[in-house]
Amino acid sequence: MRHKKILKNKLFLYLTEFFSGMSVMAVELGASRLLAPYFSSSQIVWTIIIGTIMIAMALGNIYGGRKADKDKDPGKLYGRVLIAALWIALIPVVGKYIILGISAILVFTVNSNFLVIAAFAACMIVFVYPLFLLGTVTPSLAKYTTDSLEDNGRIIGTLGAFNTVGSIIGTFAPTFITIPAVGTSVTFLIFAGILVALCVCYFLSPDEAEGKTQKKNLSKVIVGILIFAICCVFGHSTSFAFWENGLTYEGESVYNYLQVKETPNSVILSTNVLFGVQSVLVKEGALTGMYYDYAMAAPYMCGVKDKAENGEDVDVLILGMGSGTYATQLSRYFDNVNVTGVEIDDKITDLAHKYFELPDTTSVTTYDGRAYLAAVSDQYDVIMVDAYQDITIPFQMSSVEFFSLVKEHLAPGGIMVVNMNMYSDETQSGSQEATINTYLADTISSVFKNVVVVDVPGATNKELFATESDEFLTNLKSNAAKEQNEKLAAMMERALLTATEYEAGENIMTDDKAPVELLGMKQIDSIIKDEVQYYKEIYRSQGIEGLINSL
Repeated sequence: MRHKKILKNKLFLYLTEFFSGMSVMAVELGASRLLAPYFSSSQIVWTIIIGTIMIAMALGNIYGGRKADKDKDPGKLYGRVLIAALWIALIPVVGKYIILGISAILVFTVNSNFLVIAAFAACMIVFVYPLFLLGTVTPSLAKYTTDSLEDNGRIIGTLGAFNTVGSIIGTFAPTFITIPAVGTSVTFLIFAGILVALCVCYFLSPDEAEGKTQKKNLSKVIVGILIFAICCVFGHSTSFAFWENGLTYEGESVYNYLQVKETPNSVILSTNVLFGVQSVLVKEGALTGMYYDYAMAAPYMCGVKDKAENGEDVDVLILGMGSGTYATQLSRYFDNVNVTGVEIDDKITDLAHKYFELPDTTSVTTYDGRAYLAAVSDQYDVIMVDAYQDITIPFQMSSVEFFSLVKEHLAPGGIMVVNMNMYSDETQSGSQEATINTYLADTISSVFKNVVVVDVPGATNKELFATESDEFLTNLKSNAAKEQNEKLAAMMERALLTATEYEAGENIMTDDKAPVELLGMKQIDSIIKDEVQYYKEIYRSQGIEGLINSL
């Protein structure tokens, strides 16, 4: 067996451990960002990512240990690392196509738990193999670096320390540096490049005996660099919605994938490729026709017109400001409304000012909604809760404790309005199992005296209004009658007619137990099932050709 001169100093082996540990964590975090635009970044998706990666690492440890016992040639290890590096570099090139291909197949073959199964299948196909190969590093290096039993404890401990420090850097660097700065795709390429460089150093190092590099090693280097260069050319694009043309903006923040699309009549913000619209601005000051309009019933419920006649203002707090659609709507239709917004993602706030006509004078605090309430003592006439983590509700903003905190910050006669997304009447009536919106409404009803739900036509949303006031519907009727904008007045009349008193159950969420991820996934599965049923019928009756023609 030939020995490389570079291995005379064990520091190179320690650096191999360091960079492999760093790359494993970077790929894990990159995996969450690659999957999030398609499957969300919920705790369930994170569980799938961590679980599959742990499986890959465990199998890699076993395989690497056995290979090291049978063959002490370090070149075999660096060959595996090079393959892992090139696989990681290929992820930005083909990963999103694989994910959508898996989703397209499963959506027609799976009847339940679509998101869970699709996310698991994507992780297994895209990420398991390269991390399995990186899992062989530690046991192999333990074999190569140990000279005797007298120092093996120290050496193994040093390897573990290098791996841990590398993993720490691989955890923080993507989240706070590379992903916000250059995006997920380039992040994969950066860490793949580090591994490629490590392998190049090894294979180009001359042998101790011959004093030169073998031709076969030189060939590996040339092929590896060539494939990596091709990946850099074709994989640097940050586009997750690659089928979309003419996007106004597409990028990433610490928290979200962000997409802004402009149509002749509107500007739309999405934080998820496959599911829904997060914010919309209708040009020329028109109503959106979405839940933001119906949420404007809240100011009427607390007497916005009466207060205007008395020279009083209405103070509104928006938790989950997004691009400021609700704030913009309020400023367009009311002269006596003061809006304070809270948005955890400052990049969304920047987009709101740039593309969604959010006035610079609107106060927006970059903070978590619940933490903001805990930090201030102000009271508000209206508090809107519209905080979503991709397509699910953050658990800390769905509990009894949270809604009790909201109640404390409402002025006398104040109204809380909550956007309940992913609402499906058919699912709720056709199943005995409580949905996420049932849990949410039951929890709110345990805190507030009066709770009503208003339909939003043509959407998977409902608006829930909660208050301690007994006069809120009377106020809605009398104040809406004073509205001079005919379309808005008609919309408020529809809101009043469809406002239904909620009959509370016993499905209560607390800080200790709020299974919002599981409930949200079930609701999404139900909506997906309803949406694709039409295409499934075409596929069953006309086959793939009929399906293609219908799209």
